[in-house]
Amino acid sequence: MKKATFKTNINCGGCIATVTPFLDKVSTLKSWSVDTNSKSKLLTVEGNEIEKDEVIKAVQSAGFEIKEKKRLLSF
Repeated sequence: MKKATFKTNINCGGCIATVTPFLDKVSTLKSWSVDTNSKSKLLTVEGNEIEKDEVIKAVQSAGFEIKEKKRLLSF
């Protein structure tokens, strides 16, 4: 299963309730969660084939900001 992480401005239970129907419509996602306690309000999505553009469009359609979090490579 693949995983992707995004920075958002989803910061409370009400925000999660607002975005839920939008993210639930993204058929490629098996699960998703938002860490509202993190500074970046991280949205983590999981699925076999994640369409990142669909996730971004869904969150934006719900009225929130979203940006893919880039992983840093360590050597």
